[in-house]
Amino acid sequence: MRHFIFLISCFILQASYSQEDFLAKQYFNNGDYEKAVVFYEKLVQKNPRRTDYSEGLVACYQQLERYTEAQDFLSKKIKETYAFPTFFIELGYNYTLQNQPDQSTIYYDKAIQKIEENPNFGYSVGYRFQKYALLDYAIEAYTRAMALKPDLNYDFQLARIYGEQGNIEKMYQSYLNLIVEGRTSRSNVLRNLDDFISEVPSNANNILLRKVLLQNAQKNPDILWNELLSWLFIQQKQYKSAFGQEKAIYKRSEGASLDRLNNLGQIAMEDKDHESAASIYKFMIENSNDPVTKLNAELHIIDIELVDANDKKLDAVEKKFNELVREYGNDSRTLQLQIAYANFLTFKKETATPAIAMLKESLKLPLGRMGVAYVKMALGNILVFDQKFNQALIYFTQVQKSLKNDVLGQDARFKVAQTSFYKGDFDWALTQLKVLRGSTSQLIANDAMQLSLLISDNSLEDSTQTALKKYARADLLAYQNKNKESIEALEDILQHHKGEKIEDEALLKQAQLLENQKSFSDAEFNYKKIVEFYADGILADDAHFALGELYRTKLNQQEKAKVHYEKIIYNYQDSYYFPKARKHFRRLRGDAIN
Repeated sequence: MRHFIFLISCFILQASYSQEDFLAKQYFNNGDYEKAVVFYEKLVQKNPRRTDYSEGLVACYQQLERYTEAQDFLSKKIKETYAFPTFFIELGYNYTLQNQPDQSTIYYDKAIQKIEENPNFGYSVGYRFQKYALLDYAIEAYTRAMALKPDLNYDFQLARIYGEQGNIEKMYQSYLNLIVEGRTSRSNVLRNLDDFISEVPSNANNILLRKVLLQNAQKNPDILWNELLSWLFIQQKQYKSAFGQEKAIYKRSEGASLDRLNNLGQIAMEDKDHESAASIYKFMIENSNDPVTKLNAELHIIDIELVDANDKKLDAVEKKFNELVREYGNDSRTLQLQIAYANFLTFKKETATPAIAMLKESLKLPLGRMGVAYVKMALGNILVFDQKFNQALIYFTQVQKSLKNDVLGQDARFKVAQTSFYKGDFDWALTQLKVLRGSTSQLIANDAMQLSLLISDNSLEDSTQTALKKYARADLLAYQNKNKESIEALEDILQHHKGEKIEDEALLKQAQLLENQKSFSDAEFNYKKIVEFYADGILADDAHFALGELYRTKLNQQEKAKVHYEKIIYNYQDSYYFPKARKHFRRLRGDAIN
C-alpha cells in the first residue's frame, strides 16, 4: 500500500512539473515575461541542475531588463561545482546587453578556457556563441576543440559561419573537409555549395570554388577532385570541360563503368550541347567492351544527327540503322535498336507500315514482362500515328493491366485516354483521366489533369463538342509531326471560336508549335495573350513559365524572364512549375541562398 501511495505521489509531482514547464514556455513565447518568470523561478528551485530552466529564467530577466538579478543568478551558478561553460557566455551576454564590452570579453574568454579543460565542450560553447551571433568566438570554440581532440569535427558548423561572414573560400574548404573525411554525404555538401554558385563561370564564387578544388587536387591527387570539378563544370553548363574531367576519372579508375559518362552525355543532350554529347558517346563506343553500352551510345549519336535533319541526312541515318541491325541483330538483347528504328521509320520517314511489322516480329521474341510492355507501348504509339486507334488501345490496355502499380502502367492508361481523345471518345477518355489525377508520377498527374479539364470544360459549354473535336484533330496532327497543318487547324479554332473556353488551350498549343519552328515573336504574342486575357485560367501559369523560358533561353531578355518567374512564385504557388520558376528567378536575381 505504501509503495502504491509513493508511486501516486511521484506521478502527481511529475504532472505538476510538466504543467509548470508548459506554462513557463507558453507565457515566454507569448511575450508575457512577468508570468513566465514566476514559473521559471519555481522550476529552477525544484530542478537546480536543469540548465534549460536556468537559461529560461535568465532570458526572462533580460527581457524584463532585470540585469542585476540575471547577473546574481549566473554568478551563483558559475560558483557551483558542476558549472556548465555556457553560463559564462550567458553572463558575458548579460554584460553585452548593458553595453559593458570589457566585462563581456572576460566571461567569453572563460568559456573558451573551459574547452582547454574538456574539448567536448566545443559544440555547446560554439553553438551558444552562434546563437548570439558572436561568430568569431564560435569559430574559436570549434577550431580549438578540433585541435585539442582531432576526432571531433565541426566543419559543418564552421562552413555555415564562414558563409554568414562572407568568407566563401574558408566555407568551401570546410564543406570539402566533410567529404574527404566522410562525415556527411556528398549530395548534402553539394546541395549547400549549389546555393553559392551560379550558371555563370565568371561568377566570383564559381571562380573561387574552382581555385579551392584545384588547390586540393595539387596537395592530394585524388579522383574526388576530378569528380567535384566535373560537377562544377556541369553546373556552369561547360560540358566539354566536364568531359575532360570524366575522361580522367575513367582512365584512373581501373575497371570503371561508363555510367558517369553516359549520364553526362544525356545532360549535354538535354541542354542541346550536341557537339559535346557526340564526343562523349564516341568515346564510350571506342572504350566499351559491352555491346549494350556501345549500342545505346550509337543510338544517342543517331538522335543527335536527327536534330534538324534534312532528307539527305535521313537517308544516311536509315543506312546507319541497317548497319546496326546487321551488326547487332534482332533479338531480345537489342530491343532498344528495334524500337528506335521503328520510331525513326514512323515519326521521321512517315512510313508506319514497316515499323508496325518490325515490332510485331519483336513481340515473338522470348521477352520478359517489362520487355513486352516496352514493345507494346512503342507499337501503340506508332498505331496512333497511323490512326489505327482501336488496335493501339488494345496494346495500351494490355500494358496497363500487366503493370497496374508501375509508372509505365500509369503511362499506358494515359495513352488510352489520349488515344480515346484523338478518336473523339471523350467520355471514356475522362473516365481514365480521373484515375490518373492521383498518379504517383507528378508529370502524368499534371498532364491528366490538364486534359481532363480541357474535355470537361469544353463539353459543358458546347454540347456538340465542335471546337473540342477540332482541337483533338490539331493535337493529333502535332503528334504526327505535321506542325504546319496543326498550326493552321488551331488558327481555325482561334478565328471561329473566339471567346470560348477552348481559346486559351488553342493559343498555348499553337505557341508551343510556333516556338518549335523558331517563330519566337509569334509564340511570344500567344503566350502574352493568355496571361493578359486568361490570367485566372488554368493555363496562366503554363504561359508565364513558357514566357520566362522563352526570354531566358531564346531571346536573351533576362529581366523579362524574371518578371514571369516571379508571377508564378507569388500568384501560382500550387503550380507544377513553381520549383523551377523559383530556382530560375533566384539565379537571375543573383541570390546566394544558404
